[in-house]
Amino acid sequence: MSTTAPESFSPEERSVLSRYFTNLEGPVFALINLPEVVKGALFSRYSRSPKSLRRLFLDEFVDELDIAGDATLDATVGLKRAEQLYARVFSEYGDDSVAQLGGVHVACEQASNVLTKVLERGRLMSYLEQSTRYIPYDLRLDSGHYRYAREPAILDSPVGARYVGEMDRMFDTYGQLLPKIQAHLGRSSPPPAGVSPRVHRQAVRAASLDALRGLLPAGSLSNVGIYGTGQSYERLLLRMRSNPLPEARRYAAMMLEELRKVIPSFLTRVDLPARGGAWTDYLEATESDTREAVRGLWPPEAPQPGVRVTLTDFDPAGEDKIVAAICYSQTNLSDEELSRRIRALSGEQRAALLATYVGMRSNRRHRPGRAFERTEYRFEIVADYGAFRDLQRHRMLSIEWQPLGTDLGYDIPEVVSEAGLEDEYAESLERSRALHDALAGHFPEMCSYAVALAYNIRFTMQMNAREAMHILELRSSSQGHPTYRRVAQEMHRLIADVAGHRAVASAMSFVDHKDAELGRLGAEQRAVSRAKLRAVSTPGGPDHHNWS
Repeated sequence: MSTTAPESFSPEERSVLSRYFTNLEGPVFALINLPEVVKGALFSRYSRSPKSLRRLFLDEFVDELDIAGDATLDATVGLKRAEQLYARVFSEYGDDSVAQLGGVHVACEQASNVLTKVLERGRLMSYLEQSTRYIPYDLRLDSGHYRYAREPAILDSPVGARYVGEMDRMFDTYGQLLPKIQAHLGRSSPPPAGVSPRVHRQAVRAASLDALRGLLPAGSLSNVGIYGTGQSYERLLLRMRSNPLPEARRYAAMMLEELRKVIPSFLTRVDLPARGGAWTDYLEATESDTREAVRGLWPPEAPQPGVRVTLTDFDPAGEDKIVAAICYSQTNLSDEELSRRIRALSGEQRAALLATYVGMRSNRRHRPGRAFERTEYRFEIVADYGAFRDLQRHRMLSIEWQPLGTDLGYDIPEVVSEAGLEDEYAESLERSRALHDALAGHFPEMCSYAVALAYNIRFTMQMNAREAMHILELRSSSQGHPTYRRVAQEMHRLIADVAGHRAVASAMSFVDHKDAELGRLGAEQRAVSRAKLRAVSTPGGPDHHNWS
């Protein structure tokens, strides 16, 4: 027996609704074939109306639809009405959350690896970025140039010719060493029994690109795909407009122009002087004033290399607090009383409660609930910029980083030394250091373009235990890059041995501490196996592939 009251629609209404809603009977459905601004306007009106969403759509929106022609085509909607409705709702109710109801996919192509860190700063957005693991950087763009930022201000400066020459040489070295490292890995790590040559070649290629990505400068170009709501884009654009990096401000202007073709109503405030302009000025002023205040206390000095991964802050009572959070929703006790009773339990009893809550995890995607958010860890990390790029994209934590430079030095991957390529590798990194120093006096905001990804950067990551479980299990997996695998493994050890949260560390049962030679080998093998299954199971699918 249904617990919801069904709605009735005439045949004509059903004909219209079927184009925009995934079902006409049930209480759960999705909206389709509508511009994002209309979805947002419809939902904003919905929150203020006693009508059902489908009835509200029929009564107040359908008149603006062009429903002529092929019913399978996407509908076109009069944006003017939607924008007017949005503006009215916003002005009457002042509800910023309305801008959370429309999302857009945006591509930002040919962005430097310095800019990508700005683009990927927001928590409530989704990103995909070109990977240096799968895309070799030895090929040139159609313009004939290597893929690195060519800022006009730099090119037109006294150091412009040197910038182009040295950046080209860094890419030349990368291209020259790539076939050599692949040949070495092919010889030193032959394919295991049962692994096809094709899978082995793919794993060797990924490992080679991993080993040499440190040669690429931070000015290397990447393509980033972003999905976010209107509100998220507004905040991203405000941050970009206040960023001292010229590239960030330029991309902000291009993004705003394109986004206004899709969700214009959600971004009306960005460049209004009294709204977004004032917000941008505030962000810019506070950043600049804080920098000056700090430097007034401690003038800039050469940073000293530190321990690679340090647990700088944690709660000694963190496990007890997690256990109390586990029990809270199962009792009618106050938080204070429950905490007192948890402290009175034996260590075995507390461990048993935590283990019960975690349960039998059959894979790393089976994660316990929000009780694990009750305690936090703060880590300081010194790692190469390449690894930082991967770790920075974890949005549900707090991450702060210091300026990218060359003072913290670099490490040469073992496989590069084993292949006898250490001298060429180091020579290129020293070229990077010299170019960075030459640029710094002229372009303090853009000199980081010259810094190779192998150079270290210092940063902090603060996260709760639930996010730590996600990050450490994901980033320690055998197919991960060796550098961030070591970071994740050490963070896990510190949670157990320094924080003393052994039960929490034990719950992270999919953290992988094993060494992994050609770590992508297993992943590549599984990918081929899945492709074979798809080919076999798809009627009329391909059956002629050479899987060897």
